[in-house]
Amino acid sequence: MKVGLIVDSACDLPFEFSRKHDLFILPVTAVIDGETYIDRHDPVRTQEFYQSGLLQKGRHAETQAFSAEQIHELFMEKIVPEYDVAICETVTRSRSLVFQNASEAMNSVMANYEQARAASGREGKFSMRVIDSKQIFAGQGLLAAHTLRLIDQKLSKNALRNEVERFSDKIYTCVIPRDLHYIRERARRRGDKSISGVVAFLGKALNITPVLFGQGVEGQPVAKTRSFEAAVEKVMNYATARVEAGLLTPHVSLSCGLAWTEIEELPGLNRLRNACENNGVELLLSQMGITSSIYIGPGSLCLALAAEPHSFTDYQ
Repeated sequence: MKVGLIVDSACDLPFEFSRKHDLFILPVTAVIDGETYIDRHDPVRTQEFYQSGLLQKGRHAETQAFSAEQIHELFMEKIVPEYDVAICETVTRSRSLVFQNASEAMNSVMANYEQARAASGREGKFSMRVIDSKQIFAGQGLLAAHTLRLIDQKLSKNALRNEVERFSDKIYTCVIPRDLHYIRERARRRGDKSISGVVAFLGKALNITPVLFGQGVEGQPVAKTRSFEAAVEKVMNYATARVEAGLLTPHVSLSCGLAWTEIEELPGLNRLRNACENNGVELLLSQMGITSSIYIGPGSLCLALAAEPHSFTDYQ
């Protein structure tokens, strides 16, 4: 039984990791100042976006999920002929239509896959499951990395699905938004009132950079710092201490909406690297993808790990 894992463009993982494990990336459409781009997580294209300034504030940027019809065509062409079982993990349904559209596409695929499968010469039935990751960005990447470990364990289809859904609730995420006004304005256009105007005003007036922490997308401010570097230091302190205390999966996922030269200069990054190496943990460090950067704003940071219940301040 050959099992394939599908993620969408909101899932931040290192390109080499995705390629090594043959992840299929479900694209997302990016619309920037009226121009349309397809985000397939190509590292060269992503780097071009950062260098060109297309992701900087002042531009009107939105993301759009592929339609159910578009996703259906991709599944029929790329997934059905290649795999016996497919798991599709999407960005949280509360922030995107990817889950809804992928679910519709899955239903139509399951009703019509026989001909495509026969034409490819692949025998046996095909099954598929679309799962709401309940995560964004690095959190979604962490879930994907853990899912690959589960696939290697040769679990049954039902056991695999149940374990993935259970594990998603164990993921803790730290987010450092670089510009609160950027995400407030984008949230306003989407009808999302989770970022208040007062918080955005304070962030600008007092030069405050918050750290948001929580499970999945339910993050709350746990620290307010006077600089991005100070916020990063707090997140790195937390992650380093949590790695040393023990994790539920040997991965830490970290994505940054910065150029690689800036990422390497992040305060505390090498300390986190050393802690991961000393504790048998793989640090999945990536440049934030186009979809992620549009959503939360350029220059932002997202870190995710899985652990037993705890609070951010336990590890400061």
